[in-house]
Amino acid sequence: MYLFYTDETNLDPTQSDFFVYGGVTVPAERAKQLSEAIDALRTRFGLPPDAMLKFNPTPAGLDHERFKALKQAVTQAAIEHGCQFIVTLTLHRIAGGSDEARRFAINTIAYNFNGFLNARRTHGLVLIDRFTDAQLDDQLRDRFAVGVRGLPFSPVMRLQNIVGFHYAAIGQGHFGSIIDIVLGSFRFAVNAFTRNDAGRRQSADAILRLLAPLFIRNDDGRVSGVGLQFSPVVVRAANYRAQYQGLRNYLAECGIEASQEIRSQ
Repeated sequence: MYLFYTDETNLDPTQSDFFVYGGVTVPAERAKQLSEAIDALRTRFGLPPDAMLKFNPTPAGLDHERFKALKQAVTQAAIEHGCQFIVTLTLHRIAGGSDEARRFAINTIAYNFNGFLNARRTHGLVLIDRFTDAQLDDQLRDRFAVGVRGLPFSPVMRLQNIVGFHYAAIGQGHFGSIIDIVLGSFRFAVNAFTRNDAGRRQSADAILRLLAPLFIRNDDGRVSGVGLQFSPVVVRAANYRAQYQGLRNYLAECGIEASQEIRSQ
């Protein structure tokens, strides 16, 4: 069994080009050891029990370099305990608003997690980071009871490997900190590239190389479409397609080559 902790980032189109939604899989048989490893890291770096551990802000008592080292150590612990990262990116100009993008991304990420489970012949539980959306409860009930609707090959597909959708909040367990740090790190790198922030590119490159082992790989070494998906699958507008292709090329340069091609039709 796997736990799947999800979260979103880049909600503001004035501050970012791509909306990003992702999740970290946690093997149930390694969950206790991973939680204890994060406990040990918090103690080693001097975080009080009630201190929130997120990508930002820096906790009181830690300087920038020490906090950076802590986040790297958390990411490395996730890798060592068999966690993997599943993420989808949608250009804000196509998304039609952050709420709509998030609803669609939850469908995508749930479908991909179900595929991840199917390949491993196991089951899993989805834990959604809390946010305000009047449609969310109905959406999650429908994903569980009915499945994903409107697929090209089927009007409905039941997500048979997912045994439940539930809410979680950071601080209620260490795994919420892991997805926040992993997703925040990925967001930082994506934004440094898409916003042409030369001052942050060196850090962005290093972050992506650190995250690279978390991605699900095909036999040819490229990242599976289950693990990294650019949405929508077809991007007809040439200027938008160029933005997707540029980001795809950049990720590949940093060891995260997507198997998904950016298609015009």
